[in-house]
Amino acid sequence: IIIFILTVLFMVDLHAMQQNDISDSKKLSRALEYFGSGKFNEALPLLSNLNARYRLNPRYKAYLGICYYHEWKYEEACAIIDSVLTDIEVFAPHERSVYYHASAESHFSLGEYERAIPLYEKMINVCYDIEKGDALYRLGFCYMFAGRNDIAVEYFNSALSYYKQYINQERRARIVQIEKMVKGLNKKLEN
Repeated sequence: IIIFILTVLFMVDLHAMQQNDISDSKKLSRALEYFGSGKFNEALPLLSNLNARYRLNPRYKAYLGICYYHEWKYEEACAIIDSVLTDIEVFAPHERSVYYHASAESHFSLGEYERAIPLYEKMINVCYDIEKGDALYRLGFCYMFAGRNDIAVEYFNSALSYYKQYINQERRARIVQIEKMVKGLNKKLEN
């Protein structure tokens, strides 16, 4: 009788575990659908819950970090994405650039410019040419905020060349801004 009761209890637990796995796989599927359609605020609680219960693979963890980034939760984004940076080295170049960008921007937003610099540099190596201007622009600010105006000028000038190559209305305004900043920084360097 005891063996029968234990067997029944085991089967009930096994059934409950299987049901739980099915619902978790549905949660993951739903989270990926939300993520893929840019609904990061809907994907975030699902991925966060799954990450707390399981050891998500590096790609899904990076997705979670991207969700935090889009929700302006920069500390969480840095913690998650930075924890998988070595694991994502095997991913396609542009996919890696998205993760480098989100982590770099998160560190930048937190005022952690020294930590953002290598991430922007990694991004430049794998992103599309049209995106390089933005990374170079941010690198200019990182070095300017660190008091390295000479290096900041170099990065701002590099950003200018990319913005001029891929010009649009938004970039026109940025070009004017950068030209004025470079002029001001050069005056500082002369003094």
